[in-house]
Amino acid sequence: MTTLADVARHAGVASSTVSYVLSGKRSVSEETRERVRRAVETLGYHPHVGARALASSRSNVLALIVPLRSDMYVPVMMEIAIGVVTRARGHGYDVLLLTNDEGSEGIRRVASSARADAVILTDIGMEDDRIATIAETGVDAVLIGVPADPAGLDCVDLDFAAAGRLCVDHLAQLGHRTVAFIGEAEGVYRRHIGFAERTLRGIQDGAAAHGVDLVHRPCDASYEAAAGALARILEERPHTTGLIVQNEGIIPPLMSLLRTTGRAVPEDVSIVALCPDPVAEQTAPRLTSVTIPAAELGIRAVDLLMRRMASGAAGEVRLIPPSLTIRGSTGPRPA
Repeated sequence: MTTLADVARHAGVASSTVSYVLSGKRSVSEETRERVRRAVETLGYHPHVGARALASSRSNVLALIVPLRSDMYVPVMMEIAIGVVTRARGHGYDVLLLTNDEGSEGIRRVASSARADAVILTDIGMEDDRIATIAETGVDAVLIGVPADPAGLDCVDLDFAAAGRLCVDHLAQLGHRTVAFIGEAEGVYRRHIGFAERTLRGIQDGAAAHGVDLVHRPCDASYEAAAGALARILEERPHTTGLIVQNEGIIPPLMSLLRTTGRAVPEDVSIVALCPDPVAEQTAPRLTSVTIPAAELGIRAVDLLMRRMASGAAGEVRLIPPSLTIRGSTGPRPA
C-alpha cells in the first residue's frame, strides 16, 4: 500500500509538503504542487478521508519533547524551553510539553490527534529512532541537535565539535600539553547523544592536531563522582595541567576539590568549561568557557519550524558558531 512517505520520496519533497498539497493547509509553489500531483497519480496514492480532514485543522500548538533524565542538566533544558515558549507566543502558538519517556509513541499521538501542528525534539541521539517516526507520520519537526545522518531534516544546534576544538586550542596556546576532559555521565555516551559525542570528537581532533596528551573521563553529576574522577586523573596523570569540563553539575564540587588537594586555579591547573555564562560566572575564579546558548537554540528552532510550515522546505542544518570567553580560570602552563 502506497504511503504518504512514498509519495514524498518520489516527488523529492518532505512528507509534510505532500500533506500541505493534499489539504491546502499551507501555501506551496505551483512547481512543487505539480510534482506532488504527478507522484500521487503515478503511485496511485489515495489519502484516508479522515486523515485528510484532520490534516486541514490547526491547533496553533507546538509540541516540545524534552528529556526527563537524572543525567541531564535541567537548567539548560529549562532555558531551551523558555526560548521555545517565548518565541512561539510571538508567532501566536502555545507549547505542549512532552517527555522523552513517550518516545515515538508521543510523536504518533501528536500526529494522529492534531493536538499540535508540529514538533520540536531535543536530546537527539546519533541514531535516533524517533526520526523514522517523523518520516512515517509526516509531522513537521525541528531537531535541537544533529543526528549522524541529518539528510532531509531541519536541525539547529551549537557546533559542539568546533566548541571542543576551541577549548583545546586555548589550552594548547597557553602551553598545556597534558589535558583531561571530564565529560557527561556515562549514560549520555551510552545513548550516543549527539552533542556529547560531537564535543568529544572535536576535543580529540584538537588534541591530535596540537600534540596534546588527552584522557576522557565521563562523570555523574555528584560530589562523589567528581571526587572519584579527579582523584583518578591526578593519580594516573599527576602532571595534568589542563581540564576541560562539559558537565555543569560537577563544576562547584570540582572547584572545591581542587582547593582541598592544594591545587590553585589557574596557577597549577587551568580549567575551560562548556556551560551557560551564569554557571561560569558564579565560581571563584570565574571560568573561561564556551557558552551554551540554550535560549537561543529554542528561539532558532521555532523560527526554523515556522519557515518549514510556511514553505514546505526541509533539510536545513543550522549550527551556531562557538564563542570562547576568557576569564580567570586559565593561564600559562606552570613551569
